[in-house]
Amino acid sequence: TMTVHTEEHIVDVHVRCGVYSSDTIFDYRHGYIATRLFSRNACFIMKIKKDLIPELKEIGRLAFERETMKDLYSPNNVWAQFQSGSSRLGHVKDWLLYGKHIENLCTGLPLYQ
Repeated sequence: TMTVHTEEHIVDVHVRCGVYSSDTIFDYRHGYIATRLFSRNACFIMKIKKDLIPELKEIGRLAFERETMKDLYSPNNVWAQFQSGSSRLGHVKDWLLYGKHIENLCTGLPLYQ
């Protein structure tokens, strides 16, 4: 499911699929995306690259198009590949940078950037 909070510049994406379940927050105000993978008990954070990630006003439309036209190809698929590396727990300075929505999603989990 996807929820677009236009007034807060936030998009919440919840994927419920057994071991592949995840929650993702697109925080356009702070410029970061955070994904919490439940199978790994970890949080992955990346900077929004405007040339690769759809704008807030586009993302809802793209989700609607994908749902209603599942059989058609769209060049606007967003994929991210995370490589394992060192992690750390978030500190106050991290939450100031990433914002409260990502803090709520990732507090207490190892952070990978």
